[in-house]
Amino acid sequence: MIRTLDDMMNSLTKMPRRRLVVAHAVDAHTIGAVSLAVEKGLVEGILVGDKDEIRNVCEEEGFSVSSFKVIHETDPAASAQRAVAMIRAGEGDLIMKGTVSTDQYMRAILNKEKGIMNPGALLTHVAVLEPVSYHKLLIIGDVAIIPKPDLKEKKVILEHLIQCANILGIETPRVAVIAATELVLSGMEACTDAAVLSKMAERGQISNAIVDGPLALDVALDKESAGIKKIRSQVAGEADCLLFPNIESGNVFYKCHTKLMRGTTAAIVAGARVPVILSSRGDTTETKLYSIALGTLLSMQN
Repeated sequence: MIRTLDDMMNSLTKMPRRRLVVAHAVDAHTIGAVSLAVEKGLVEGILVGDKDEIRNVCEEEGFSVSSFKVIHETDPAASAQRAVAMIRAGEGDLIMKGTVSTDQYMRAILNKEKGIMNPGALLTHVAVLEPVSYHKLLIIGDVAIIPKPDLKEKKVILEHLIQCANILGIETPRVAVIAATELVLSGMEACTDAAVLSKMAERGQISNAIVDGPLALDVALDKESAGIKKIRSQVAGEADCLLFPNIESGNVFYKCHTKLMRGTTAAIVAGARVPVILSSRGDTTETKLYSIALGTLLSMQN
């Protein structure tokens, strides 16, 4: 079982390198993360962007431009389209966002004719966190893509969380479906959806996981809180995965982890034909490197 993000990255060093295509890779953070991933033997780096800008960044930061394959494209939107076209052509195994805008990047991925989505597929954000005050990795979703998932979408998110946990070596992950209370209150959609998902797992409609909800966050992560509240659950205090009821709750938790608690993170977007790395301009080189490692690991299942 992979217990830390460094363990995850180190587990890849003896495996065949995957081909990472980066859309508009012209900034130091992105190129630096890809350079480290290449140096550690995780990927072959393919940078799509202005070759002069890439060369200048490499010279200024001390990166070896010869470590990468560079595809010259000056326009950000065209870079995203070119990167997606390479994935469609089988010339890459995962894709990453550079400085192209999220809108242009996602538009290229979602294009019905030229994108990399299968019919009926749903994109969702999956993050793996290494909290400073929890005893294992946490896999969470959705904190960045789906604003207010309905029951059907929550089931898809949950299945991606389970798949990610399985790939990290957790055979039967414990999933907490988060709400503000453990009571099943008919007036709170988060509670009723959580109860339904829990029952679906109990009856085999969701497999390879122990799912419980609704659970408040303190109960999901702290056995003492569960004991005080007299909550009997196989998940309480031992959650491997957290399924949030909406993007606000998930995003606040995610940013408290990264910004307030200084926890380390890896994140990808699942649901496309290959793992999609949707890095933020505010992400550190470390976060981008761990995200490349996570995407690389997941790409081996495709």
